[in-house]
Amino acid sequence: MFNISRKFIPFALVFAATLPVQVNAGPMMQENTFWKAEVDRGDMPPVAERIPSDPSIVDLEARGRTPGVAGGTLKTMVTRSKDIRQMVVYGYARLVGYDADYTLMPDILSSYENEDNKVFTLRLRKGHRWSDGHLFTSADFEYWWNDVANNDRLSPAGPPDFLRIEGKLPTVTFPDELTVVYAWDNPNPNFLRSLAQARPPFIFRPAHFLKKYHEKYADAEALAVEVDDARVNSWAALHNKRDNLYKFDNHELPTLQPWMNSTSGKKIRHLFVRNPYYHRIDKNGIQLPYIDVVEMEIVAPGLVAAKSNAGQSDLQARGLGFRDIAILRKGEADGANYHTLLWRSGVASQIAIYPNLNVDDEVWRAVMRDVRVRRALSLAIDRKSINRALYFKLAKPGAMTVLPFSPFFEQKNRDAWAAYDIDAANDLLDEAGLDKRDESGIRLLPDGREVEIVIETAGERQEVENALQIITDNWAEIGVRLIMRPLDRDILRNRVYSGTSMAAVWFGWDNGLPQSYTSPSHLAPRHQDFFAWPKWGQYFQTNGEAGEAPDMPEPIRLMELSRDWDRATTKEQRDAAWREMLRIHASQVYGIGTLAEAPQPVVVNNNLRNVPKIAIWTWDPGAHFGIHRPDEFYYAPDGND
Repeated sequence: MFNISRKFIPFALVFAATLPVQVNAGPMMQENTFWKAEVDRGDMPPVAERIPSDPSIVDLEARGRTPGVAGGTLKTMVTRSKDIRQMVVYGYARLVGYDADYTLMPDILSSYENEDNKVFTLRLRKGHRWSDGHLFTSADFEYWWNDVANNDRLSPAGPPDFLRIEGKLPTVTFPDELTVVYAWDNPNPNFLRSLAQARPPFIFRPAHFLKKYHEKYADAEALAVEVDDARVNSWAALHNKRDNLYKFDNHELPTLQPWMNSTSGKKIRHLFVRNPYYHRIDKNGIQLPYIDVVEMEIVAPGLVAAKSNAGQSDLQARGLGFRDIAILRKGEADGANYHTLLWRSGVASQIAIYPNLNVDDEVWRAVMRDVRVRRALSLAIDRKSINRALYFKLAKPGAMTVLPFSPFFEQKNRDAWAAYDIDAANDLLDEAGLDKRDESGIRLLPDGREVEIVIETAGERQEVENALQIITDNWAEIGVRLIMRPLDRDILRNRVYSGTSMAAVWFGWDNGLPQSYTSPSHLAPRHQDFFAWPKWGQYFQTNGEAGEAPDMPEPIRLMELSRDWDRATTKEQRDAAWREMLRIHASQVYGIGTLAEAPQPVVVNNNLRNVPKIAIWTWDPGAHFGIHRPDEFYYAPDGND
């Protein structure tokens, strides 16, 4: 058994001042050995009293999986300390969540009711508890809505924008301790799917924990001491520091995820131990997750493949790319105890370049807004060479659009402005007024500066840098100099959002597999994190308090179509909005795609079970491993311990 110090596991309040619950008409519960010592000492209730009276009972055999056994430690790696939040992504405990077929199902919720996409009634599980033993009730939703989302000090911009429909927020009521009702005047068809995101909005908070940091509830003198001890300047700053359900770096903050952080402070290794109050069980009465401990090591990006090759990770995809397949296969051949799966990538493009239409430089802004320039830059990329050099011809060259697994895929969108045609690219740039060159052949801007495009990257993927090297040579043929500037991911985003960055490179749309029920909001200027129009996105997200209003015909049309989808009452109306939006993107080239569908290597310990052999690696929807339910993964009895 993994020997773990339990110093930081919060047991002090596992006996909350509430009555224990029993499982009604369910399987006979089996106590897990991990918590047996605590149960035997009386520090923790037995498992039958820890789970909801109506737990989520998973039928593994019905989904082609095998019931597991509890125990073991799973080792995995991330490349930044803040990425311990991946445990929330992978854990994928959501109010409602997708299953492996991308169907929405209640998860934390016992059930929900949807009336015309206007009124949503959320029903909680009786006896469901936070990881510290306190009951999870509608009071936790009420606290978030009244005291966090609508508190000017804690949420200056107000509730998140996915709750604001036609400029209006919902009416939120709490009829009883197990019921929450969200009601809008106009349809909000994306509400439930927002709750199922890889990064969920968390429309609830552990009120019993956070109230002691809120001026409305806490003793003023005690709160002042807490503020001073934390070295922050206000109670609001302290509250926000403690309120980090997604960051997952506060080991004291109760959670509903399958594993809870048991490590205090910044460490090279973080340990996440099973949540004793987790709401899911199997048909044999074993409380999930099967795996007791997840050990997450923080390593340098360049070491993920090497350490995986040495068998030092039991489940790894993050930090690995197509180029690592050879070294991973070699590790298998050399006897390391793992195998490498090749999942399909769900992003719309492996590598996409985003000219910033909101860049502060007025001359460059005009250039980037000229569709002829964007089309020329796309035509001047030799995608076949990139595919051959980086992906052994296994990826699919083309513009950024949805993947063939989506009903909205059209080959003409993938082909749009994606042929390698230097002559056509040169003609387009001449037509755009960039027809003058200096003695070295570099084109000149209207103000006499060279057409030197600085493309900023997060510096995390070697294939991006390799692809940009090829594109540098391609663009030289059309008189454009490409300068690559690697930056920290957060710095890159801040520069894009502020308008400082001229262009950036990232993945294509996270969701390359949209269905009729999928919101196309990310195709419209509604989010700052689409790097082509960050300030337009800010304008929408802040109700006009920041950023800039879209002022070009096609982006304005995209906004109209996005609203059409929001208001649609039929599948045909939603499909029509999707198709027109995709055609606008194909024509206007807001994101310059390169290749799609490159295989994603996934390293799996040979003793680890229930990991799907065939799957799609995607952020949203999917949460990477999340929709495949890692709480159901387990080690074979003779496997890793």
